[in-house]
Amino acid sequence: MNALLGQAWRCPRSAVLVTRRFRIKSSKPPKKPAPRSSKTASDTSVRSFNDLPADEQLRRRLNDREKAQRRTTPSEPALRQRYDEFYDLTKHRLNHLLWELGQWDPEHREYRAFGLHTQESYYQEISFFKEALKRSFHLASALGMTSRTDNPLFWNLRAAFIKGDAAGLTKELRYALQTFLMRKQFSKSTTELHLRLADLRFPYEWFPATRQLQRTIHLHVGPTNSGKTYNALKALENAKSGIYAGPLRLLAHEIYTRFTAKGKSCALITGEEQRIPEDADMFFRSCTVEMTPLNWKVDVAVIDEIQMIADEHRGWAWTQAVLGCQAKELHLCGEERVVDLIQELCARLGDKCIVHRYQRLNPLLPMEQAVGNDFKNLQKGDAVISFSRVNLHSLKAGIELATGRKCAIVYGSLPPETRAAQAALFNDPNNDYDFLVASDAIGMGLNLEIKRVVFESAFKFDGMAHRPLTIPEVKQIGGRAGRYRTATDAVRSGKEEEAAATSAFSKWGAPGFVTAMDDQDLVVIRKHLQNDAKPIAAAGILPPSHIIERFASLFSPDIPLAFVLSRLREMARLSSSFSMCSFGEHLDISDVLKEFDLSIYDRSVLLTAPVSLREKSQKDILRAFAWSIANLSGGHLLEIPEIDLEALDVDASQLDPQGQKNYLLRLEGLHKAVTLYLWLSYRYRGVFVSQKLAFHVKSLVEEKITSCLEAADYEADKQQRRREMLRRQAQSHSKKEEKLLGAEAEEAPVAESGPGLWDSEGHEEPLYREKKEVNAALPVRARRTTESLNSRVSRG
Repeated sequence: MNALLGQAWRCPRSAVLVTRRFRIKSSKPPKKPAPRSSKTASDTSVRSFNDLPADEQLRRRLNDREKAQRRTTPSEPALRQRYDEFYDLTKHRLNHLLWELGQWDPEHREYRAFGLHTQESYYQEISFFKEALKRSFHLASALGMTSRTDNPLFWNLRAAFIKGDAAGLTKELRYALQTFLMRKQFSKSTTELHLRLADLRFPYEWFPATRQLQRTIHLHVGPTNSGKTYNALKALENAKSGIYAGPLRLLAHEIYTRFTAKGKSCALITGEEQRIPEDADMFFRSCTVEMTPLNWKVDVAVIDEIQMIADEHRGWAWTQAVLGCQAKELHLCGEERVVDLIQELCARLGDKCIVHRYQRLNPLLPMEQAVGNDFKNLQKGDAVISFSRVNLHSLKAGIELATGRKCAIVYGSLPPETRAAQAALFNDPNNDYDFLVASDAIGMGLNLEIKRVVFESAFKFDGMAHRPLTIPEVKQIGGRAGRYRTATDAVRSGKEEEAAATSAFSKWGAPGFVTAMDDQDLVVIRKHLQNDAKPIAAAGILPPSHIIERFASLFSPDIPLAFVLSRLREMARLSSSFSMCSFGEHLDISDVLKEFDLSIYDRSVLLTAPVSLREKSQKDILRAFAWSIANLSGGHLLEIPEIDLEALDVDASQLDPQGQKNYLLRLEGLHKAVTLYLWLSYRYRGVFVSQKLAFHVKSLVEEKITSCLEAADYEADKQQRRREMLRRQAQSHSKKEEKLLGAEAEEAPVAESGPGLWDSEGHEEPLYREKKEVNAALPVRARRTTESLNSRVSRG
């Protein structure tokens, strides 16, 4: 059995029977086994159950389970119909996957790597896999066997579809097929070795130097505007050495500016920018959490927004910082729901944990009425929240046109100086900047004097599907209302007496208010503000590069890294305190890199690169950079033709509306390419040598993007239709899941992350969430969009 399928396949038990039923004819077990002392030939058929071959044991267990299921839990017709429709969609995606892979060919590298050396073996193995798939869905629809233990193939496909829609289902099918094809190539000893390397139950052992320290963990928890971060930063300021690690580039830059203004030597370290003091040997470090230095002993370290430790995409960085930071005092700031997890981790680590709880210093009240579609209903001190730069600039234009007053704009990817100037204009009560439009970045601690938060929409497109905002998102963003005067600004200006008077310990008194543009969205906002998010049960982790390297060394060089990562993910053993972060982007990057002769180390580095592969141009950029790394040459910015530097020569004022929209998208692609170039320039200094030029190009691109965005206009009816579209598509997505999967869709491990889903390290909000937003904001013709989901599933 193990030699045939291998332990890692873990397909439904019935699938094993399908692939073996043509070879095995099992006899019915005798009622009374013969005595052990007997030496007759018939003894081979009367062995105890544990002595039977594994496939025979499996067959008997399955028969017993099927009989019990038929007696106790007959499948409901409606549930069976849903699973049958899901099966039809799965077959459609499998056929699409096979078409993408191409027909069998003796020179097909991937087919050779997975043991398909003849066309006959190709058709036979594909046929066996389809039978396994069919049997898996039969267990779900006819017998109700849908758990990960009883029916892992179905469970994985269902979870992938819920999290990633049809594209996620296709990726999971590809891995399932590859694993099925590899089942004969893993011996028992090889599988045991895989399991040992995939043992990730004790990630704190990855940091032996930190385990030698006796640390004190100060956990500051409470709602927004409660002073928790203020107290942690005061401890950092009073230390001789320390680290600040935050979720945003702009927060890292804010702390860097604050410490520098107070005469403290400080470095700024993010993925794409590093400013190291030249005249000091000892200095503070302000960084994004992914860049937290783990080999530097300090007195105090502050890790902000600790609830992000459960984020499906970036949680591993918070876990790594908590487990590996060599600080005598480690201050963690975040939400109450993380307390139990941190206390459990501290108990495992042997660190002392002190919990500091804070209460909000002023009330936060949801309003009874929405603002409506008329910006004249806005009030001085309002902040309108949207989730893309295109929408922000469109809203800014609409507000200024309707009210005759100025509107400031703040989002994460603004240049630091511009962002600080815009925040200062809004915070100053003595000018005509009465309003603010901002991204969800303000939910992460930006100090702005907001009276009321207005959600432009309660739904968003997260890169995979339209969905409503989560409870943590609404509370984090809405909780910024009511901050009339910020202690940070006072401290930065050096006015300590003013800071004391306006610090987090003073009673502000005035409440903050939260509302939305539309009544339908306000219902969602009010519901989320009145409910509590579930406690965080596990910290996210990803296997470090040294484990990936060792694990990959056990496979043939022709085996795609995406399969190696998928097998590592599938075989990983985790304790109850940890969960595996998403491998989705890693697998996509691995597929792009498979054509290049790169070491596992280089591939591991590129897996964490801030690249979004939803656009073909970004795949071409990644391929160009990978070629430069593989050949250790051709890394000058001007030598890479895939970087569209010609876009800088275009005069946008001479373009028609459609041309302006296309040009804006072109600039966004160039900005992503230069950002990735800067990220790589800190890791491959000898290859990507044009760092200064890249910084200059980046600033030019940002200026042109800002100029294009300022041309955005606002049409109330068009934006109203866009918000209605968001609500309809989010509801349609939920109905589709319910139709296909029923109530059991909730079993899938969809992580409830912290505020927002982040596309890259440092959380820059995108230029647009969907290209449709560009049509809604810029004066161009709207284009029809096509649905990617199978039409049969979409109907009804």
